[in-house]
Amino acid sequence: MLNILVLNGPNLNMLGQREPALYGTQTLDDIIKELRERARSLAARIEHVQSNDEGVLVAQLQASQKKFDGIILNPAAYTHTSVALRDALQTITVPCVEVHLTNTAAREEFRRFSLTAGACLGQIMGFGAFGYHLALIALVNYLKSALKSGQSAR
Repeated sequence: MLNILVLNGPNLNMLGQREPALYGTQTLDDIIKELRERARSLAARIEHVQSNDEGVLVAQLQASQKKFDGIILNPAAYTHTSVALRDALQTITVPCVEVHLTNTAAREEFRRFSLTAGACLGQIMGFGAFGYHLALIALVNYLKSALKSGQSAR
């Protein structure tokens, strides 16, 4: 069974209440519950952490090295500001897929650049909560392909 960390950044704990026209009406708990069901069907297990604190997110990335096969990361606002998260991503060898509920490239100018995406395996954005499912499917496929070929996914 693959172990996947789903790591969510600031304000995502407010999903369902925060700008529902933009972010949807599902809560983060709803999204994670559905994602856990999808993970089971893919022979994967999800551990979820959400924090509004950049240091907690960095610590989780650093601790992932020995514990997880892959990471799904929504750095939220830290996407555009956090050199610390990018450095943490570059330090670890655990493959990471960045996910965003909205298409940040089509939003305000300051949201159009991701400091973290370049340190990730890939980026999925603009598909709402379903983006987490797309990220999970892509990550599991990547990890299983690496295992079949005898390569380390890390």
